Amino acid sequence: MCDKKDIVAFGARFLPVFYYLVFLLSMLGNGLVLFILFKYEKLANVTNILILSLVVSNLVFVSSLPFWATYHSSEWIFGSTMCKLPSTIYFIGFYSSILFLTLMTIDRYLSVVHAISAAKTRRRHYALISSTVVWCVSIAATIPEFILHDVREDNESSLLCEDTGYSNDIMKRWKQLGFYKQIVIFFLLPLIVFLFCYTRIVTTIIKTRMQQKCRALKLIFIIVVTFFLCWTPYNVVIFLESLQNLESSTDDTCNNSLDYASYICHNLAYLHCCVNPVFFTFVGRKFQDHLTKFLRKEIPCIGSQPQSSFSGRSSDHRSPHTIYE
Repeated sequence: MCDKKDIVAFGARFLPVFYYLVFLLSMLGNGLVLFILFKYEKLANVTNILILSLVVSNLVFVSSLPFWATYHSSEWIFGSTMCKLPSTIYFIGFYSSILFLTLMTIDRYLSVVHAISAAKTRRRHYALISSTVVWCVSIAATIPEFILHDVREDNESSLLCEDTGYSNDIMKRWKQLGFYKQIVIFFLLPLIVFLFCYTRIVTTIIKTRMQQKCRALKLIFIIVVTFFLCWTPYNVVIFLESLQNLESSTDDTCNNSLDYASYICHNLAYLHCCVNPVFFTFVGRKFQDHLTKFLRKEIPCIGSQPQSSFSGRSSDHRSPHTIYE
């Protein structure tokens, strides 16, 4: 076994505060988006259902962070069952986030490139069924994490929460399978879908000059790009770790540099749960108007109600009922 004392000390210094900060900011931002959605928007709209699902996946993702913050500051104190749950919840949130972003991209592609034919199929049941499938796939993909994660004692009698309970050979095989699943299914395939869909969308907008679609597309595009800026370094590290895992079957030397890189890139990826609500606030015009309307109502000293082309659920029927606009 490799000596990880320096890496553990590194995590104990920085990770607890970082995890709590990400948790609080994400709960605040995503909670605000949820509030605006339920108070002012029509959830029968396909896009808003997908936004709601994405926000919920973000909240699921960060709900595990307080447990990991406590773990990195001392040891695992929550028992065997709670060792499995936070790990499972984390991956459910991660997998569902990337799948919902992919689903939103496909939905935008259909609504722009195949607007006439898609108008007949883009109904509420379409979004509900798609969201259910995403949650089922995400939960199924986390079964290995639920099975493998458990509590064990290290050489200093401290309690650890990590993959354990099987032989070293079996653990390496499961770990390698997890690398392939992460890189291929939840990174490369969505990236191909994003590139194809947005290429076709941009081409269609240029040809037809669909100006009313630009703001909604810009927000989705920024969310997707930000996701990959946050998660690409982590997937690169995952790929390097998969190569190291293959070599370790014949070479038992320890190289901790990837562990430090994994710490940094892994935690950079957490930021996307905080960043998404920021884009809703600063890019989504309807979200800005809804928020301003609420603040002016609750805090009279801000001023009188601004004039707007829509008013909550009684919005102008000519504008799409989506928080993206």
